[in-house]
Amino acid sequence: MGEPAIVSLGWSEALAWRLQQQLLDPIGAESVVAVVRRLAAVPAYPDAAAELAIRVRQAQSRSGAVARSLAEGQIIKTYAFRGATHLMTPEEGGAYLALRAASRMWELPSWQRYYGLAPSDWPLLREAVREALVNGPMTRDELRAAVTARPQFRHLGPAFISQSDTFLKPFAWQGDLSFGPPREGHATFQRLDHNPRWAGVPELDEAGLRAVEAYFQAYGPATPAHVQYWLGASLGAGRKRIQSWIATLGERLAAVEIDGDSAYVLREHLDDLAATRASTSVRLLPGHDQWVLGPGTVDAHVVPPARRRLVSHQANLVILGESCPAHGRSPTTWSSRHGSPKPDRPRVKRWQKRLRALPRSLNGLCSCESR
Repeated sequence: MGEPAIVSLGWSEALAWRLQQQLLDPIGAESVVAVVRRLAAVPAYPDAAAELAIRVRQAQSRSGAVARSLAEGQIIKTYAFRGATHLMTPEEGGAYLALRAASRMWELPSWQRYYGLAPSDWPLLREAVREALVNGPMTRDELRAAVTARPQFRHLGPAFISQSDTFLKPFAWQGDLSFGPPREGHATFQRLDHNPRWAGVPELDEAGLRAVEAYFQAYGPATPAHVQYWLGASLGAGRKRIQSWIATLGERLAAVEIDGDSAYVLREHLDDLAATRASTSVRLLPGHDQWVLGPGTVDAHVVPPARRRLVSHQANLVILGESCPAHGRSPTTWSSRHGSPKPDRPRVKRWQKRLRALPRSLNGLCSCESR
């Protein structure tokens, strides 16, 4: 991937194009499903932040639409990136689960010793889990009771009800289950293959190519290191595989130069990228929004090093375009007087209007919390 750059531009223009791709400037007219599909995955916890992350990208939205989409199976909630829960579409989610399952963590000697399971035990165990869920969602306790009723799995009782869900994650990665609707404050699990939209878990190489392409769609311009972070950190695909998938895209990728840095975009996006101008938009985003999680908080073009600790601890973000002369596109943070951020669109619009009205000479905004 050492070909000369076709287009040269600045980071202000590059990130403005990414704002567009992520439905942040202009705000999209897309459904909940379309927003989740565009971002590949949306962190699912806490619920209010997940809803805000989606609704801030919609010109028109309704409270509770994300929960309704989940209940109807239009999106799924499952364990994917970095051990956390994410919202994904049932059509595309299997590709990311395939990458996570590639580690085959359940075959590690440490797992075999800790859970008292050999790799040959897992097909029967997975079958037992699916059979337990055949009549509908179950809580952890209910699932534990159903599976451990089988003598060979009786010793697994504590594993099923561990709050970390470490033991349950391989079932999610292999497409056996996902989260169901909560019941009286308790999480439930349900069969994924009971969702008519579920497309299954594809073969690993097919999944990898789809995942790499989707990354450049939403998070380009990007470097191979960005792709390795998104698809490789705490996932099981492996560096060599990811490199091979990037290489397989071949001429579909075009090299660009951004303020002296080298990056790549899908060739079909090259003209739009070259024509993009710097954004003056202001956006209020929840903590751990995909705007920063996609490229990673280590990317200083998205998260200034001085802000990384705050952002890593889930501070809510104010994305300032060219309206901040001190730090340009760098984010500051915001918080709600009433606790958790609420997806209150009128209030968000008032914030955006106030921030745009700040004089350009006000350089201190990016070095303090906005309240």
